[in-house]
Amino acid sequence: MTDADRSPRRALILAGGGLKVAFQAGVLQVWLDEADLSFDLADACSGGTLNQAMYCQDMSGTEIADNWRAYNPLDALDLNWSAYRKLLFADSLFELDAFRETVFPKWGLDFDRIRRSDREATFNAYNFSEHELAVWTPDQMDEDRLISCISLPMWFPPVTIDGDTHIDSVFVTDANLEEALRRGADELWIIWTVGQLDEWHGGFVSQYFQIIEASANGVFRRTLERIERNNAAIANGGTGEFGRPIEVKLLKAEVDMHYLINVSRDRVAEAVNAGVEAARDWCRARDIPLDAGPSEAAAPTREPPTSLRFTETMTGFVTEGMTDYETGARRGRLAETDLRFRLTITMEDVNRFLRTPDHSATAEGYVEGAALGGRCPVSEGRFNLFVDEGDPRRRYMRYRLPFTTPAGEPRTLRGHKVIEDDPGADAWGDTTTLYTHVLRGHVPADADDEAEVLAAGILRIRVGDLLKQLASFRTEGPTRADRLSALARFGGLFLGDLWGVYARNIFS
Repeated sequence: MTDADRSPRRALILAGGGLKVAFQAGVLQVWLDEADLSFDLADACSGGTLNQAMYCQDMSGTEIADNWRAYNPLDALDLNWSAYRKLLFADSLFELDAFRETVFPKWGLDFDRIRRSDREATFNAYNFSEHELAVWTPDQMDEDRLISCISLPMWFPPVTIDGDTHIDSVFVTDANLEEALRRGADELWIIWTVGQLDEWHGGFVSQYFQIIEASANGVFRRTLERIERNNAAIANGGTGEFGRPIEVKLLKAEVDMHYLINVSRDRVAEAVNAGVEAARDWCRARDIPLDAGPSEAAAPTREPPTSLRFTETMTGFVTEGMTDYETGARRGRLAETDLRFRLTITMEDVNRFLRTPDHSATAEGYVEGAALGGRCPVSEGRFNLFVDEGDPRRRYMRYRLPFTTPAGEPRTLRGHKVIEDDPGADAWGDTTTLYTHVLRGHVPADADDEAEVLAAGILRIRVGDLLKQLASFRTEGPTRADRLSALARFGGLFLGDLWGVYARNIFS
């Protein structure tokens, strides 16, 4: 059989990305289970080696994803107290013993099973003693080798293996495409979560990880360029560097979570579920069939769930016949065409709300004002908190409020708040300013492009209404501890996402 007759040799590339590889685990749930993809070989670097260890143990994609959904960052917190007395000469800020003693057992890692794996795979670390990549196959893997793959210098101590010092491979490569190509891969299925934003921040922590991004992205892009040149040469009748065409299937994302600094288990679970949604969209865009997955990519919840609700009031002005928000608000104020709403926003299951990326809740109440002819009950309204639309520098709060006017006309109030770090102190304005359109008909989200805009303007929360809103929070749940936890976790999401937008320059 000639090379042209054989099936393409498919490689799964699990790139690094610190805790961002929780997103990668969500992708694996879709690729391995829902799309039922199989791979002839796999390669992993840095944090990706954690997922590959579970993959080599024959865990399903869902089992890998569920391990991350249940992951508690505090389980891995392990300060290197003995090194602090050395001050500037300390080996590391943290240790990885908690990973060995707590996280690995909770994940069910079994190194005997990994070593018996029949999957062709390679794990990468950097042998600092020999100044070369250490590339290990599953039959060579043990706890020390896996720990060395994620031993990021300064943060964690190096690992001594066979007398040599080993560290994370990230400064040399965060995706060893060359190894997969050397092993005959024709297709590279890559999950890439290393940040690629044009965003430079000062400060030691930010610059440390920006150096990682520069190194990892630089090597990665140079290798992709070599593949492009190879393919072009073959298309022109030559042999190319690799001797065969190479197809790259790349799923990349800006994952809104720090590489290391995170203590929220909800944020980790949210990253997993964001990976599920992104992978489903990626597969659908490429006509890769999917088996029916769960209705929502969320961790199982306890029964009965704990709910949370609060009441919000916003007021402002709109103008009919306008589509521009600012102009509509300005002219509406002059014409006194006011608009306001009062809503009770309810999260029926706080656990699900926090862990699904769209953070969706019901919104019930009414819209009223001179522009509408009176009070109009809202039916099946939706509210989304801090929606991530691919850029971690920006978040959205979205409102979709179908209602019917006193004259029996169906309408939809569509509004959004933009949470972004503009110059100056703008958090108050961002979180209290709703850019508003009134649409003809009851318009679902997927029909926005065809919707007719009848009026535009801006609504805002007044200080007095905000105080009432804060006093309106109520929870219902099985125990007092559950109710208090729901409030605390919701507050953690709200403040954590605000911190992620407005304080990115500190720990980005």
